Amino acid sequence: MGRDVYSHMAMHTAASHSSASDTLSAIFGALADPTRRAILQRLSTGMHSVMELAEPFAMTQPSISKHLKVLENAGLVVRGRNAQWRPRAIRAEPLAEANAYLEQFRALWDERLDRLEQYLKELQSGE
Repeated sequence: MGRDVYSHMAMHTAASHSSASDTLSAIFGALADPTRRAILQRLSTGMHSVMELAEPFAMTQPSISKHLKVLENAGLVVRGRNAQWRPRAIRAEPLAEANAYLEQFRALWDERLDRLEQYLKELQSGE
């Protein structure tokens, strides 16, 4: 007789994944790498070519291009069309989406910390 084994990690079904969560996964996956975060930081100053973006890193242009592809797939970077120069620019909307997701947890922790602070004050006043 077989026994069903359930794991909270394996309980996700296709129906529970929305495109929003897939988008967030792509965004957070792209942001997980320090090189990609540094590329976004550089792009926050304006458009740059792949060669310009590669300058501060000890990487080849194809390696930087792979990082840019991940950022593009997450919607964080867009590719311009300026003749043969293909500049990249940051796209802020996905960062706002990720921030909105994280803000709901900030409110939760702020509330919990406020309750802890109140509890500690009550303990101190009772001494």
